[in-house]
Amino acid sequence: MSEKVESTGMDLLKEIANVSGKGGLFRILKPSRAGVIVESLDEKHEKTLIGPTARVSVLKDVSIFTEGEKESAPLEDVFLKIREIHGEQVELVVKTASDKELIEFLAKILPDFDRSKVYVSDIKKVITWYNLLSKYTPELFIPKAEEAVAETEVAEEVKEEPANKEETNA
Repeated sequence: MSEKVESTGMDLLKEIANVSGKGGLFRILKPSRAGVIVESLDEKHEKTLIGPTARVSVLKDVSIFTEGEKESAPLEDVFLKIREIHGEQVELVVKTASDKELIEFLAKILPDFDRSKVYVSDIKKVITWYNLLSKYTPELFIPKAEEAVAETEVAEEVKEEPANKEETNA
């Protein structure tokens, strides 16, 4: 499964964080002497200084407890599986969904998740974070191979344009 992760833009998760006590997700912009400067991952794009005592969790380092050989599954793997099953947005409304619905949701994505260590509140965060990332950073889910092909096509078009202009002028 790690091969699949490396073939997407998921390495951008190292720039996205959750800050304890603050709702939503944040893009880490740069460290400063007084903490770290972040930008909210929403339509406002508010920049904030997060102090050194705040608990900042970089999504690249977050995982979900599982039972079995592996003790946990990286959040990026979980996000890719959600994308595979649910597409761009999870339609399950976190605020009104029952605990049973949330547990069933995660069981479809990650059947071996540890039900004693993963709480319903964690599942709600995963869904909320996925929907935010999908909406505001869709490049996370674009395979790198597609990006490379698109860049190559653009470069080829740029090279062809001057040649075409010369041919029409001649």
